[in-house]
Amino acid sequence: MLLPARLIKSLSVPSTTTTTLHEIASTRKGVAKVVLKKGKTQLFRDGSPMVYSGAVDRIIGRPPPKTGDVVLVADGSEKPIGWGMYNSVSMFCVRLMQLEEEATRDSSCVLNMEKLLETRIDAAIELRKSVGLPSPATNAYRLVNSEGDRLSGLIVDVFGNLAVVASSAAWVEKYKSEIEFHISRVNEINHIKWRPSVDILKEEGLNLSDQRESSSVPSSETVKVMENGISYAISLEGQKTGFYADQRENRHFISSISKGQKVLDICCYSGGFALNAARGGAVHVIGIDTSLPALELAKENILLNNLDPRKISFLKEDATEFMKAAASRYESWDLVILDPPKLAPRRKVLQSASGMYRSLNSLAMQITKRGGLLMTCSCSGAMTQSGMFLRILQGAASMASRKITVLREAGAACDHPIDPSYPEGAYLTNFLLRVL
Repeated sequence: MLLPARLIKSLSVPSTTTTTLHEIASTRKGVAKVVLKKGKTQLFRDGSPMVYSGAVDRIIGRPPPKTGDVVLVADGSEKPIGWGMYNSVSMFCVRLMQLEEEATRDSSCVLNMEKLLETRIDAAIELRKSVGLPSPATNAYRLVNSEGDRLSGLIVDVFGNLAVVASSAAWVEKYKSEIEFHISRVNEINHIKWRPSVDILKEEGLNLSDQRESSSVPSSETVKVMENGISYAISLEGQKTGFYADQRENRHFISSISKGQKVLDICCYSGGFALNAARGGAVHVIGIDTSLPALELAKENILLNNLDPRKISFLKEDATEFMKAAASRYESWDLVILDPPKLAPRRKVLQSASGMYRSLNSLAMQITKRGGLLMTCSCSGAMTQSGMFLRILQGAASMASRKITVLREAGAACDHPIDPSYPEGAYLTNFLLRVL
């Protein structure tokens, strides 16, 4: 891949370590300043990367900044506290990229998105190496996790020699060529698939509904990866980027507790938990999902791993109807996994989603053998951030006339870092319960 022209220019910028952001900004013409309202500054000094439009008092700059422009963010006295990427229509007016203290410590990236991308992506690569990714047993992992890697709006998942880029910010689309260049420098990556989040980008002021996803991937759109020694066929046309790497550590845990158990994997998608249970020595495993393409992948994954089809099977069933029917037959399993799709994509539907989570978990508890285990999950950010999930599980236990205890609580795998100053980045909750 050719080096983008503006990136070549950025590499020639000399680095200093003593110049303040204010001093650098005073030498740059045409950089607009977004001035915050009184009392709003500290939140962003503390690290929150998302400057909401409601926190902005005024914008100084002629002509005014355009979406995708680099801007300064300043306090009420117009002193810069940081800089970031501007959006004229989004509720996220600025995505902060660097604060004053960091800019003063090393000014090589100040107001320079091309150089910052290089620095942050390199840091993300090194972080994954430090936690053993990729490895001989695992070549499916998250390389860049948006705010967790200080690149808000950018997600990159790696599947073997393929990188899938999920774009959800206007600035990401603007710097597409630079992002692809830096990702292509990762040794094992030979192909890049760009998957813009069309609905989210529409809120960012971009209409990409007629734009096709770009890809250097062979036309099959199916790739094979390995996770903890288990092989998977994944579809690049599937959900999210094609594979849920966030559950990797939780799937591995299931393999460690499945020996001799009868296991049920509800909302199994392509069979991740079920395959781990079978590999861990379960006596019998059933996976349930409503998606026929996902189940076709799951069945292919049985063959890929040379598993006994008499001990693991996948069925196309509605989760609720299957569990109701099983409960009516007094059927139960030693270990049940419930990993439904996102039921609360936004806070405004949290109340209705709470009822759905309660009902699903009540049914799951009814078909968990007394003294058995239930691993239950929520991938809804609104639910995780509300802190309500455990209370909902307790309500589900009461509905099912069961008693539960919590054995384990987990979130996404360690290649999905979360910035504590932006708790909205936490979305996955995973509880292991004993059901009595």
